[in-house]
Amino acid sequence: MSKAMSQYSIQHITVDVDSRIPKYRQIVDSLRDAIGKGFLQKGEKIPSINEVSEECLLSRDTVEKAYSILRQQNIIESVKGKGYYVARTDFSSKIKVLFLINKLSTYKMRIFNSFVATLGSKADVDLHIYHCEPSVFVAILSDKVTAYDQYVIMPHFKDESLQHMGCTDEILEVIRKIPEEKLIILDRNILSLSMKAGRIYQDFSEDIYNALTVGLDKIKNYRKVILVYPNKSVYPYPKGIITGFKKFCAEHILDYEILDEIYDSMELRTRDLFITIEESDLVNLVKQVRDRHYKLGEDIGIISYNETPLKELLGITVISTDFVKMGSEAAAMLLKDEKVIKKNDFNFIDRKSI
Repeated sequence: MSKAMSQYSIQHITVDVDSRIPKYRQIVDSLRDAIGKGFLQKGEKIPSINEVSEECLLSRDTVEKAYSILRQQNIIESVKGKGYYVARTDFSSKIKVLFLINKLSTYKMRIFNSFVATLGSKADVDLHIYHCEPSVFVAILSDKVTAYDQYVIMPHFKDESLQHMGCTDEILEVIRKIPEEKLIILDRNILSLSMKAGRIYQDFSEDIYNALTVGLDKIKNYRKVILVYPNKSVYPYPKGIITGFKKFCAEHILDYEILDEIYDSMELRTRDLFITIEESDLVNLVKQVRDRHYKLGEDIGIISYNETPLKELLGITVISTDFVKMGSEAAAMLLKDEKVIKKNDFNFIDRKSI
């Protein structure tokens, strides 16, 4: 087929049937290019789905997919009974992404950095932090609800008593204002939201249970297992962690205790195994173990929750989700324009502290 015969055009839309670029993508790129170069102005009408389908010899589904993507990006809009029009001209070729997290921590930044690295130059990503405050979350999202092409959110909140809480009706209402095809939920599975939105989540109860089960042979060498779960924290942790821990200990008939924190001058006893969540507790515990000349991994065992490069360097055994994978797979959803639901990997990483 000659080049001339392989190309079909209609009002700034060109489709090359010999190209390996998907035809819906060619339509999207053609219109974005025409708008970016000023050939189409804001408010100007573009060809209908039927017109493009007929002139370019394409199925309606192909054209509808292209127009749906452009609508998601707020580049075109449909007016009932009239057709499609250019909605905005002030856009770059990059996807605009709002990345909304509950706190600034080493592991949250590993998710973010992996997300940005995977997207590369194809997106501009704005990072916002709401510090687990429902009112701040609602204010940020309400203000930005039409400003971005895609939204990535981590919904973790605290109540007035600094306890981890679920989503209030107000929180759910503002999240539902985001079109489901533009939304990715990370870290937490909120069943009351549309299952058409993308999500990569942890199951906090089952994850800790399964990870500790992997390390059971070593854990059984200790007399008592102590979970250090901060009951009141500026950034509270899901209660599912306690649920899964208790289930594990009960099933394997292990003596256990749950503490709020690592206190100064702890009553340490040989063959105690500690599971710490906050890094301040890990640091305090390691210092006390060393000051009293206990041998880490023999006299006292330590498992830390959430992997960081420093824990790897220090040889601390961890139970952790794969933060890098969570970020890269969220980015892959955007690049493929395909929203999926998947549970993120959670691992027991054995080192010399147990």
